[in-house]
Amino acid sequence: MKKQKGNKVKNKLPVTLLLVSFVLSGCGGAQPTGAEATETIPVVQGVDIQEWLSGVATVTGEETTRIQANISEEMAVIDTQVVPEVTLVMVGDMLMHMPVNNSGKMEDGTMNFDHLFTYTKDMISEADIAIVNQEVMLGGTELGISGYPKFNTYYEVGDALVNAGFDVVLHATNHTMDRGKDGLLNCLNFWETNYPEMAILGIQDTAEEQDEIYVFEHQGIKVAVLNYTYGLNGLPMPSDMPFAVNMIKETQIAEDVARAKEVADFVVLCPHWGTEYVLEETSNQRLWAEFFLECGVDLVIGTHPHVIEPAEMWTDEEGNEMLVYYSLGNYVNATASEERNIGWRMLGAMATVTLSRDENGEVYIKEYGAEPLVTYVSSDKKEISVYPMDQFTEEMAASSFTVKRDPNFTRARMEEIWEQVFGDLPEYERE
Repeated sequence: MKKQKGNKVKNKLPVTLLLVSFVLSGCGGAQPTGAEATETIPVVQGVDIQEWLSGVATVTGEETTRIQANISEEMAVIDTQVVPEVTLVMVGDMLMHMPVNNSGKMEDGTMNFDHLFTYTKDMISEADIAIVNQEVMLGGTELGISGYPKFNTYYEVGDALVNAGFDVVLHATNHTMDRGKDGLLNCLNFWETNYPEMAILGIQDTAEEQDEIYVFEHQGIKVAVLNYTYGLNGLPMPSDMPFAVNMIKETQIAEDVARAKEVADFVVLCPHWGTEYVLEETSNQRLWAEFFLECGVDLVIGTHPHVIEPAEMWTDEEGNEMLVYYSLGNYVNATASEERNIGWRMLGAMATVTLSRDENGEVYIKEYGAEPLVTYVSSDKKEISVYPMDQFTEEMAASSFTVKRDPNFTRARMEEIWEQVFGDLPEYERE
């Protein structure tokens, strides 16, 4: 499958505005008469507007003030556009337990999963680049829809990801080979046939495609995204496709990052790593993060633990920075486990990062943060959706299926966990 490497531009204003013209009759106020009625005032960056106006005898003092006010407003718009920016968001694991799979069955017999993004779609679609970790293969009904421990889900989940506004889908997870080679090829074929413009990372059906580097470009800023997994739950890679899934291996990652830095301004690495159900990063994650920093990675966004883990900024001896989100937790899930504290698994994070370019031409992280998300599963498990924390109520928690398994599942408890994990996340903004 060919990885999409084109320039995807969402509806944004242009980076630079070179010329603005004001026609006096169109600026509001009284309409001038005579020769001045056809006078057009060009506003060009670098021109002293007051000096220019002093040479136009037909412009009155009142009109001068009015024109300058309009010019100031337009120049303010220009000023906000001349510095390029890229907004990036990413959400965690699309963990398709059977209740989540079943929630897509509509009354007319069709399948639709748009409801999983009803309350988050705006945040996703408004970003310049939006990334999701699709935890399980889209293998289709022909391979049997299933949940834990060997997952497989409907093709229509892919439709919902597209409708939500995602640009990049990560597929390198420990569940990639749950349905073997057939599941992987079905998934790749679905994307290639229906949404060839979507960037599908972490899996491929040729060695040549594994060598490709995906680069997203917006406002002249080029962002490379890489995806790898720690393992495949003990399942083998297809014997004739040793390149099928990107694995966390030093040699491959070092080579990929080096090539990414040749073609992009900024490198994002998304590892599927860590230990499940632990609210803090492990020593193994820190060792890999150190290696990623040595390679020159700029941003690491991790998945797999199924709970949120902290974020922090790393800096090497030369002053190079790398932001690490150790785990975003689940985007959606419907675990039926009765283990202690399963409510934590319903709390996920949306990473939010803004990139910009400094006066030296270097792309850097201007600001970053995280938005708390909560999965709601109704008591009968028929209604499932994901809410921003500020829209999730105590009443919803009390009426959920989750509280039957974990009496501590309350909005207040989710807020406590969020504060415990992300409480030290700075209000970061580089000037």
